[in-house]
Amino acid sequence: MGRWEPGAMERLIAAALELFERQGYEATTTAQIAERAGLTKTTFFRHFRDKREVLFAGQGVLIERATAAVDGAAHGAAPLDLGAAALDALAAAHPEERRADATRIGAVIAAHDELRERAVFKRSAIAEAVARALTARGVDAVAAGLVAELAVRAYYTGFDRWAADSRAGSLPELCRAALDELRAAAASVTAR
Repeated sequence: MGRWEPGAMERLIAAALELFERQGYEATTTAQIAERAGLTKTTFFRHFRDKREVLFAGQGVLIERATAAVDGAAHGAAPLDLGAAALDALAAAHPEERRADATRIGAVIAAHDELRERAVFKRSAIAEAVARALTARGVDAVAAGLVAELAVRAYYTGFDRWAADSRAGSLPELCRAALDELRAAAASVTAR
């Protein structure tokens, strides 16, 4: 395929995952990824700042979807309902056919301190963006932070379960179940 063919980003991700698994993350170069995808290094750098970002390609999309969901929720919605709207948008960003890739990406990230640190930054960036969107909707800043953290924790809990077990339910179902579990846990802590 030529370097201007559609789907360059997806091809680069697929090539990177294959190389990371075959020869290791540290041993893989951006030039190798581009070559494996049938693209140029210039094309690689049009899509990604470095090889690490191949594994975190969807962060901007997740933030956009989650904040748009909060912005577009019904007027007068309760803060937890706004958080649930963000959660639903996050879960909907991952098609079922990408479950195997999620598992592969998770394995690469789990094996490297630098990547785990970047994953924490991604999670924090999503929660901060959701909190800002909630605050813009009139939610108190402290409550907005708590709701955003709850929604993002539910998303990652559901996502981890989805990636770990191909027989598990859909990602939206698993995320909503995680939100219900977290709400119940919070209620039990405050009831004591």
